[in-house]
Amino acid sequence: MRKIRHALIMAAGRGTRMLPLTNVIPKPMAPYKGSTLIAEGIKKVTPAIDYLHITVGYKGAVLAQHVIEQGVHSVFNTEGKGNAWWIYNTMMAHLNEPVFVLTADNITELDFDLLSEEYHKYNEPACMVVPVLPIEGLEGDYIHHTNNCVYELNRQKKAKTYCSGIQMLNPYKINQLTEKTGDFYAVWQQLIAQQQLYCSDSYPKNWFTVDTIEQLNALNQK
Repeated sequence: MRKIRHALIMAAGRGTRMLPLTNVIPKPMAPYKGSTLIAEGIKKVTPAIDYLHITVGYKGAVLAQHVIEQGVHSVFNTEGKGNAWWIYNTMMAHLNEPVFVLTADNITELDFDLLSEEYHKYNEPACMVVPVLPIEGLEGDYIHHTNNCVYELNRQKKAKTYCSGIQMLNPYKINQLTEKTGDFYAVWQQLIAQQQLYCSDSYPKNWFTVDTIEQLNALNQK
């Protein structure tokens, strides 16, 4: 089994639900544990991953400087683009190996080796989403699957789990199988039609997403 070498943290969102804080700084730089949300995410990923990439958008120059100081290997400017734009329009498009994809507002702990084993178990599909148990107050796309092969994602039709925003994907395979789009939901729908979207067996540990000032304050008080 190949070691997963690459991870990408999507940090391009403006975070309008965290105003007025995000008038001053980008959402991924919100204070957390005496550091920032994204610095904490980088800290957790780097021991297990060789190459770390970041997408930036709103206040991109400030955020790019911050993550470069944390030792990331590349930064992609995706301002004004959709969350899946980078798959088709950056050097990552040619990468024919799996990439861990996370979001900057997820606070969690991942077993990268276990997820790699599961990805290999399902024959390295174009994409494998990582599910979580639904949390009251946090929205998500519910995952409907048969033997881990996803046949539907639906925000209204409830299921046991929904998408966490964490996934493993092969950018080259996605480029071969799908039409270009800027939206991950549209990517997933194309992969579902080809039975190339799977979900992992295991869940992230202590998963939480920060979308509001109240959630950020509650997280810092734990």
